[in-house]
Amino acid sequence: MIRIPSCIPSIQRLQGLKSAALVAATAALLAACSTPGSLQSSSTPGAIPGQVPGRPEITPQIAAAADTLNRMATLHERLYRISAPLLIDNAQLCTKHARNLLGFTAKNRYTYPGQYNEAAWLVLGMGERLQVTNVLNGSGAARAGLRQGDRLLAAGGTPLPEGPNALSQAGAVFGPIMAKQATLPLSIERNGNARDLTIPVTRACAFAIELGNADNINAYADGARVMVTRGMLGFTQNDDELAYVVARTMAHNMLGHAATQRNAATIGSIIDNLTAITPDTSMLIGSGGIKALSAADDVAADRLAIYLAARAGYRVDGASTFWKRLAATYPARILNGYTANHPSTTQRIAAIDKAVAEVKVKQSGKKPLVP
Repeated sequence: MIRIPSCIPSIQRLQGLKSAALVAATAALLAACSTPGSLQSSSTPGAIPGQVPGRPEITPQIAAAADTLNRMATLHERLYRISAPLLIDNAQLCTKHARNLLGFTAKNRYTYPGQYNEAAWLVLGMGERLQVTNVLNGSGAARAGLRQGDRLLAAGGTPLPEGPNALSQAGAVFGPIMAKQATLPLSIERNGNARDLTIPVTRACAFAIELGNADNINAYADGARVMVTRGMLGFTQNDDELAYVVARTMAHNMLGHAATQRNAATIGSIIDNLTAITPDTSMLIGSGGIKALSAADDVAADRLAIYLAARAGYRVDGASTFWKRLAATYPARILNGYTANHPSTTQRIAAIDKAVAEVKVKQSGKKPLVP
């Protein structure tokens, strides 16, 4: 993922299927989202290319790597789809973290390491040029008609780079343009045809949304990123439940809890690790060095999270039931689980129920949903 704070390009560690998003303080690519559904090329949307003449043979190992990327992409799609309204509809409350964003992400084959690089090229059809891997619902990119699979040709008339350093070099092209204006003139290729689009900005919470490639039931917030593990995604039974998890993790970032609890570096290391396609799961033995949050911090996050979810259009009636079920199924004695990091279940449920009642009163009175 590439962030461009204050329009100065920089590159964050690209590990595994990490979100490759370009972001600027005054508008660049949305850091939050990437890769909906199966990865695909622009020439044959929805299809996985087969053996291409002149390319190396697709071995069973390469085919398995491509299957791994597609399974991860399916999880990403659900996570990002649920996150989209939470990020956009709560910009007003993200006072320290809101940015003007465009709402798309792009990758090329070099986003992926080792055999996954080869799989992205040989099986999934990704090449040297950056191509759009996600367009955030409700964003300026979506309104302008940008689509998954579109290949990026130029921005503001400047050709966009290709190859191993395309992500960082593209940031250097986008930054100066977005420092001067609130739209991005973008030239793309779709199904072999060139098109010109104008992408307007969208105000949103600028948290990177990450998939954690591990089966423990947890979610992590390091102040800038929101990570939900594969295990937690599997535990949630519907969109509202996943929204509770994302909203609550966002709330911890908005309230600065990783810093005040002195957990930011530890959690950041875990997030860095779990974004890898094959992470070192030994880091999850025991608590992973994460200190359990205080009851006061957890209660504050729960209250804010109910408002975030409600403002994004999610049903909040089932929030306390979900968290009770999680605590009962994975209690605090499971040290790498969610309840171990957030043990104050009784106080949390009371705060959730109170916040839900507040939200209902405000909704019935057509009052602003502001905590």
